[in-house]
Amino acid sequence: MKDFKDKAVVITGGSTGIGFSFAGQFGREGAKIIICGLRESRLDQAVQSLRASGIEARGAVCDVSKREEVEKFADFAWDAFGSVDVVMSNAGVMAVGRTVIDSSKEDFMKIFDVNLFGVLNVVSVFGRRLIKQGTPAALYNVGSENSLFNGVPLGAPYVASKHAVLALTESLEEEVPDYIEVGLICPGFVQSELGGDEARETMRHGMDTDRFTSIAMKQIKQGEFYIVSHAYNMVRIDERYRKVKKAYEHYAPRYDGDDEFDVRTLFDRMAEGGNSN
Repeated sequence: MKDFKDKAVVITGGSTGIGFSFAGQFGREGAKIIICGLRESRLDQAVQSLRASGIEARGAVCDVSKREEVEKFADFAWDAFGSVDVVMSNAGVMAVGRTVIDSSKEDFMKIFDVNLFGVLNVVSVFGRRLIKQGTPAALYNVGSENSLFNGVPLGAPYVASKHAVLALTESLEEEVPDYIEVGLICPGFVQSELGGDEARETMRHGMDTDRFTSIAMKQIKQGEFYIVSHAYNMVRIDERYRKVKKAYEHYAPRYDGDDEFDVRTLFDRMAEGGNSN
């Protein structure tokens, strides 16, 4: 989707940080903006700021971890402008640092409820409506550089949630109709309020938020699936896949007919067999 003029763009977690910056980016392209957030005061400030910039904007309080609230937010979005064209699932939280051994299921669920199941709620609720609407549309999920490689220690719940968003989004791309574009936005270290007050000093060292969203928007307009930014990430990605490649080359080297146990190949063959009957 190259042209966002008069398109209705929904952004969760849109009252601060990356979400708010994307709202401005889309708005300057002529889009009509619908954002949600948890804090009504910050949401109102964000909407007023967008409107002061000449952007048509609406906002509603919504906790994406609660499906019933996402359903109400979807009603709000369609009521606002009659249709929805772009949905960006951006709302997210960051874990308090603990080792994996010292982490509990509850520590993981606090993060997964928003970072994964919140994304699932948004994709499911809005995706069903976009399919029924039947017009060209786009679904973007905000993952992380940590969708692609491990981050620093003491962050396993967050990193695991972003790995899961990668898997969800890759499957989503293959499952939706062709008229719906899908993309995974992979921010690196970007200035935001993601870590709360405890991380405020650290977060100020990240990439400027508008700089990041400007880089991302160029890729969104080109219809890219992986939407990336921080160049040094390739060092970390290469580190991971060198280890994987070394293990396979040594213990599971390629051989003729080695697709005999490949799941996708087997499914394709079974489908072909079913179609021939």
